[in-house]
Amino acid sequence: MIETERLVLRPPMADDLPWIRAEMNSEAVLRHLGGVRSDAEVADGLAADIAAFAEPAGHRRWTIWRREDERRIGRCGLFHVRSDAAPEVLRGANEIGWTLAERAWGLGYATEAARAVLGCGFGASLIPAIFAQTSDSNIGSTRMMARLGFERLSALDYFDPDYPAEDNPTTVWRIAREAWDGRA
Repeated sequence: MIETERLVLRPPMADDLPWIRAEMNSEAVLRHLGGVRSDAEVADGLAADIAAFAEPAGHRRWTIWRREDERRIGRCGLFHVRSDAAPEVLRGANEIGWTLAERAWGLGYATEAARAVLGCGFGASLIPAIFAQTSDSNIGSTRMMARLGFERLSALDYFDPDYPAEDNPTTVWRIAREAWDGRA
């Protein structure tokens, strides 16, 4: 578990499934992430996220809970770049990602959660760098990456056929361990 001033990030649980289906698997939330998924895909994804916490080197995608009302508001995690479309040097690299339910947008929760997850990633291991990916169409995430201190690596941008034209190219960002200062 990771705690911040306003948030608690907990490992995913099976009872997250109805909430993920209702609030996270929507057109608006997944607009820049490939779109709505089937119920089976959502269930399989959650099962993989739960199982990963049992693995010493598994990915970590925490459920974000707001302290003030103990409600789930999103997900944030560290994992590895898996896209076959990504440049070779990027495949398997450490990556951070976040998604918030619509009702939690614009309140700084994503930045707060990402800052905590980056601190966990850099503090608990010898990870030299953490990458983040988005597209120029995702203005909110692009601004947040810059605010967190990520550097744009346009030479690594790539076309991902799993995403629509408006979400291509995938833009690649990186923050090195030595550049991380916990800001946001």
